[in-house]
Amino acid sequence: MSGETPIQSGDGLHTPAYLSWRKLQLSRAKLKASSKTSALLSGFAMVAMVEVQLNPAPTAVPKEMLVAFTVCTTLLVAVHMLALMISTCILPNIEAVGNLHSIALVHESPHERLHWYIEVAWAFSTLLGLILFLIEIAILCWVKFYDLSPTAAWSACVVLIPVMIVFLAFAIHFYMSLATHKYEVTVTGIKELELLKEQIEMGDHDARMNSLTLLDQSRVV
Repeated sequence: MSGETPIQSGDGLHTPAYLSWRKLQLSRAKLKASSKTSALLSGFAMVAMVEVQLNPAPTAVPKEMLVAFTVCTTLLVAVHMLALMISTCILPNIEAVGNLHSIALVHESPHERLHWYIEVAWAFSTLLGLILFLIEIAILCWVKFYDLSPTAAWSACVVLIPVMIVFLAFAIHFYMSLATHKYEVTVTGIKELELLKEQIEMGDHDARMNSLTLLDQSRVV
C-alpha cells in the first residue's frame, strides 16, 4: 500500500494500532532530526577545537577560560555523539517497519519499548546540545579574541546573553504548548469514547426493548 499512512479515514483512526503507528512516525521524525543535528553540530565543534590558534605563553586569556573551552567542547561532542549513536541504532529498525506501510506490523517496531531512549536522543540533540553550542561560541570568541581585544571578547558574551534568553523562552513556550495540545487531544478522545459508549448502551437498550416487545406479542398470539 502506497502513502505514508495506510488509513486515512473511518473508525480505524481510533484503534490502538493506528495510535501506535502515529507514535512510530513521530519517533522516526525525531530520530532523523536528532541524527542530522548532532552530526552537524559535533562536526562544527571538532573543527573549532582543531582550527583554533591559541597564542603561546604569556597570554592574557585566563586559564579558567581555557579549561571551560576544553570541557564545553568535550561535553558538546559527547552529548551529540550519544544522541547520534542512539539515533543510528534505533532508526533502521523503525524505518524497516515504517516503510512497509502496514499497521498490522506496527508491533514489530521497537519504538514503544525504546521510547525513553528516543526522547533522550531528542533532548540531547535539540535542547542540551544547542545550549552547549551557544556557550561554545561565547567561550571560543573569548579564547580567540581576548589577546587582541578584550572588548571584542566581552561583546560576544553580551550579544549571546539575550540570544540565550530568547532560546530558553522559546523552548519553554514550545514544550508547554505541546503539552497543552496533547492534553486537549486526549480530552477530545476521551469525550469521543464516552459518546461512543453512550451510543452503544442506547443501542443495547433499544435492542432489549424490541426483544421484550416481540416476546410479549408472541405470548399474546
